[in-house]
Amino acid sequence: MSDDVTPFRIQTPESALDDLRHRLRRTRWPERETVDDWSQGVPLEYVQELCRYWADEYDWRATETRLNALPQFRTEIDGVGIHFVHVRCRRPDALPLIITHGWPGSIVEFEKVIEPLSDTFDVVCPSMPGYGFSDKPTEPGWGVERIARAWSVLMARLGYQRYGAAGSDWGTSISTSIAQQDAQHVAGIHLIPPLAPPDPATFDDLTQPEQAALDALEHSRSWDSGYAEEHATRPQTVGYGLVDSPAGLCAWIVEKFWAWTDCDEHLEDAVSRDELLDNLMLYWLPGTGASSGRLYWESIRRVNDIITEEVGDTVDVPTACSIFPKENQRPSRRWAARRFTNIQHWNELEKGGHFAALEQPELFVAELRSFFQRF
Repeated sequence: MSDDVTPFRIQTPESALDDLRHRLRRTRWPERETVDDWSQGVPLEYVQELCRYWADEYDWRATETRLNALPQFRTEIDGVGIHFVHVRCRRPDALPLIITHGWPGSIVEFEKVIEPLSDTFDVVCPSMPGYGFSDKPTEPGWGVERIARAWSVLMARLGYQRYGAAGSDWGTSISTSIAQQDAQHVAGIHLIPPLAPPDPATFDDLTQPEQAALDALEHSRSWDSGYAEEHATRPQTVGYGLVDSPAGLCAWIVEKFWAWTDCDEHLEDAVSRDELLDNLMLYWLPGTGASSGRLYWESIRRVNDIITEEVGDTVDVPTACSIFPKENQRPSRRWAARRFTNIQHWNELEKGGHFAALEQPELFVAELRSFFQRF
């Protein structure tokens, strides 16, 4: 391992936890919603109970100990310190695999899959710039393409000449960009889901899943994109509240877990209360409410163009695509094949949503193994 890579441990001062509890207990709450569901956002009763549990019962020290059992490191790339987990497989011929989270995820999203994946792969799981325990960029320009270049540098620095890349949410776009920029070193990419525009040529002959995918895109534009518009246009403005108020951060992020998981409107049937808070802590402790949102300011317009228009940036490396039924974007294979010219694995699963590694870890691991074992 390079001398530029140093070990890292999470060490949270007790004063930070005391401050969190104090802020939670002094939250100034709004009045309750005027509806009996989540259509106006997270219901007051739910977020109050979750924040009460966060202040009085949740055990961060247990999570900190569990995460510190994973080999963690930091290294500086292009002027920004990058935090990552690196678990080596016992097999000397194991394929290295870099897996990337998105917003509002973190390395916690992959905690349940890192160990089983390491039976087959050398697993590298970084925190994106501005997220978790990576540094916050102090200049513009840290969009998807620059992060992808940084991940290629990271894999080379770890001594890997050939590797696979996988991801969800922003991790999908970053893994795709890695394949475009570093194809000579990338064995293949695994995407949950692939981002590809609908093909207008199919609109007179849509399958039922394709029509459902178009309906989901329209619903997302109408009802689920407000957070992204705020991140994309004024991340600094919304960041003040997210960094100052744990209750505000909780509501902002937990609403997306409710909306995007395969939970049948009962969130904790898909993701446990402790898992929700474990992930929140990787936003609260390092204060990344503004810095994490800036990735939208940098890159969301480009991603939206890819989802909705013909953009012509094809990907030729071997590609695997896993489509979970409650995912936000669910392109059909014939749509995806226009952008990804070498699809070697395609599976439409029966259970799971946007946070597949957290919701359905066994299925997630099986999908990656099924594809990457050929390399």
